[in-house]
Amino acid sequence: MASSGLLVTGASFAAFRGLHRGLQLLPTPGSAAQDRWKWQNICLSLVHSLLVGARALLGLSLYSQMATDPIHSHPPWALALVAVSVGYFLADGADILQNQTLGQAWDLLCHHLVVASCLSTTVLSGHCVGFSMVSLLLELNSACLHLRELLLLSHQAPSLAFSVASWATLATLALFRLVPLGSMSLWLFQQHHQVPSALVVLGGTGLVTVGAMSITLGVHIQVSDDLRSQPCPSTPGHNEIRTYCDDEPTSPDHRDNSTFSLKD
Repeated sequence: MASSGLLVTGASFAAFRGLHRGLQLLPTPGSAAQDRWKWQNICLSLVHSLLVGARALLGLSLYSQMATDPIHSHPPWALALVAVSVGYFLADGADILQNQTLGQAWDLLCHHLVVASCLSTTVLSGHCVGFSMVSLLLELNSACLHLRELLLLSHQAPSLAFSVASWATLATLALFRLVPLGSMSLWLFQQHHQVPSALVVLGGTGLVTVGAMSITLGVHIQVSDDLRSQPCPSTPGHNEIRTYCDDEPTSPDHRDNSTFSLKD
């Protein structure tokens, strides 16, 4: 079980690293040319989120016993899906270390370390697969986060597409991030006597870390989007009325970094 999981993890790591190299050969939209690496990185993250999040939702719908018995009950493909995510987080972490400093990405690297550690425990032990599958529902919210960030990089904010993406991000944050985190926390609290102490500590740490980041992220998105949509008062002596403030961050160095605050 562990050897097959490690094999899938290694194959996933190699595949995502290869996909990133392949993206480097494709053209980047002119509006995002100043931050070519981040555009490519988020595109790859979007692929992972759509693939894993949709499969996790479908799998839990078809095999509801994974939610009722998240320790022992799971089909073989569920463990493989968890291993695919471990490979992605390792590949994304390696990509970040190659292209950013620790000062720029320490929070994201810490997030990846916690998530990869929790999922790796499932891959190595073959237990708590249902627990990990529920956690992969968070990727549905991550997909909206990535799409929102790509629109920001393309200077599509404010726009109808950006507004839809922002509201979808907040809706999926509540439905596919806070609800699963809350249900897993409640289950872990009620069933802690059935789970080894080390797994309780590791799982609890992961839930607290991702939960705190999720709440912070939701507040950040709401505040930043409200500020982005507010009209800017006209300056005396200027005949033209600006619809949005000129100091709205548009350069890659000052843009909204909400996606990198939490990339599951």
